[in-house]
Amino acid sequence: MSGSAFLSDPHDSGADDVSRPLRVVLVAPPYFDVPPKGYGGTEAVVADLADALVARGHRVTLLGAGTPGTAAEFIPLWDATLSDRLGEPYPEVMHTLRVRRAIARIAGDVGADIIHDHTFAGPLNAQAYRAMGLPTVVTVHGPIDDDLGPYYRELGRDVGLIAISDRQRELAPDLNWVGRVHNALRVEDWPFAADKGDYALFLGRYAPYKGAHLALEAAHRAGIPLVLAGKCDEPSEKRYFDECVRPLLTDRDHVFGPADATAKRKLLAGARCLLFPVQWEEPFGMVMIEAMACGTPVVALRGGAVPEVVVDGVTGVICEDPAQLPAAIEAADSLDPAACRRHVAANFSVSQFGSGYERIYRHVVAGEKTPRSGVTLRRILADPYRPEERTSA
Repeated sequence: MSGSAFLSDPHDSGADDVSRPLRVVLVAPPYFDVPPKGYGGTEAVVADLADALVARGHRVTLLGAGTPGTAAEFIPLWDATLSDRLGEPYPEVMHTLRVRRAIARIAGDVGADIIHDHTFAGPLNAQAYRAMGLPTVVTVHGPIDDDLGPYYRELGRDVGLIAISDRQRELAPDLNWVGRVHNALRVEDWPFAADKGDYALFLGRYAPYKGAHLALEAAHRAGIPLVLAGKCDEPSEKRYFDECVRPLLTDRDHVFGPADATAKRKLLAGARCLLFPVQWEEPFGMVMIEAMACGTPVVALRGGAVPEVVVDGVTGVICEDPAQLPAAIEAADSLDPAACRRHVAANFSVSQFGSGYERIYRHVVAGEKTPRSGVTLRRILADPYRPEERTSA
């Protein structure tokens, strides 16, 4: 597509036509493959979204790192994934710069309708994309805390924010939310087991607010072994494990370590219940729907999106206090594994996920304004951040 056509008014090009396929650019973080081979919740969500959008007939380009693993056209911006540098500022900033250039090239070569960013620093490119006539939406995968709240407020209306739970949006009603889409999974990719092993499972990061220490205490009081499959790479995770988790371990417990995709499915399918004793406003909790898809009920503390995901007394037990967890573990034995799986299929399917995002995209694209007069694609490519301040030769 020519530059002039790309920069035309979206209304003129039929962007609000619900039958027209959209050209979507998905931006993933550079730390793990998409989909991830092990840890990587955001990457798993992006992979399912890419496949769902392609299945709905849209043209999807995925920017990230690692090897291709979805139906989207994949453009790797790094030679390899950067999992060992997670948490460092350089990869985040450098990835943002590379993404900006890649999108400028995509815009010039084939055109695009919308940018959907799943990274932390990536939304800082939104003004550059707006100058190209491209709107930006961002899925907020994490909590709106004391750092992220001001960050998203400063972005203003340059970025449309997409919540992953109603609770997440309720906690920050002043932000520029453009919609909410619950995370999802392909139920058929998760093994179902009606007969369970004799263990409870904790699966997640080792952080105080994830509650591995509470899971251990509850399992011990309920007289059931606990398998812990947790991420323990960062200094804070190692410190928490050594200080709060290791002293509680018994000979009956098993520290599995990080679980890859295959091991995670086996552990979830075999567990009597998933323990999810969160101590924070959990934005969503992918592991809950993963467990229920395997027919495994969730025993959780009420926090964040837990009541949106788990049906108390049907697909799990929601507790108000950690002291209630041991009894909830026993109560979970009477829940129907098939009901757990049906709940996920009915409420968290990838088809619903894809259609939800498509509706948001079309709404945002239809409302996008034309770029400032005088802006040309050549000048955007030269300096995407401040194209309006450059003069033609």
